[in-house]
Amino acid sequence: MNTLSYGRAATPAADDSGLAALLKQQWQARGRKFAPLAAIVMVHAFGFYMFQSGMLRQVSHAILPQVVNVTFVASPEPLKPAPPPPKTVPVVRQAPAFIPPIPLVNVAQTEPTITVPQPQPRPSEPAAVAAPPAPPAPAHVAAPSAPKTVSGVEYIRAPQPVYPSISRRMGESGTVILRVLIGEKGQAEQVVIHKSSGSSNLDEAGRQAVLRALYKPNMEDGKPVPVYALVPINFQLG
Repeated sequence: MNTLSYGRAATPAADDSGLAALLKQQWQARGRKFAPLAAIVMVHAFGFYMFQSGMLRQVSHAILPQVVNVTFVASPEPLKPAPPPPKTVPVVRQAPAFIPPIPLVNVAQTEPTITVPQPQPRPSEPAAVAAPPAPPAPAHVAAPSAPKTVSGVEYIRAPQPVYPSISRRMGESGTVILRVLIGEKGQAEQVVIHKSSGSSNLDEAGRQAVLRALYKPNMEDGKPVPVYALVPINFQLG
């Protein structure tokens, strides 16, 4: 009885040890098989833990180079210099040009003497005598002759010359002789200068005076006829 119970009791112990060895072998085989997978899971779990705790960011900042943002700011443009103040140019006042005064000619303020020739009396006409009968007129009619020149004239309104002021200032004087054509009505129809006084101003003043005068017509055979006459006008400062 004792031997039998011992054998039975020893058999299970031997079986248990063999089973444990077998399980150990299988576990080791499975451990070698799943070791890489377990390592990967552990690495992922550790990485997830570090990401959640912020350690991964700190490690990455410590390992990876820091990115530095550099911003280039353009240098400010140099200030333009202020324009120089306007130059003050002194105004140079030019002295007025000296104009010498015009010398004044001392002219006596007396009335000018204008000499007009006195009208010459006409010679008395001889008494009419009985003229012989006129010869018969020729077949052809002679052309009218040019007006003759008489030595003296009679005035109805004598010439009244005006002494030019410019001639008075310049001291001009002289006598101008004018050749006048006196018409049938006693008016000066034409006046030309026969002899100049030496001054154009005096000559023109004398011509205008003779044109304004009124003369007594020259009569021939009881009819007025045009004649030429020489009229002198004397301009003389007193």
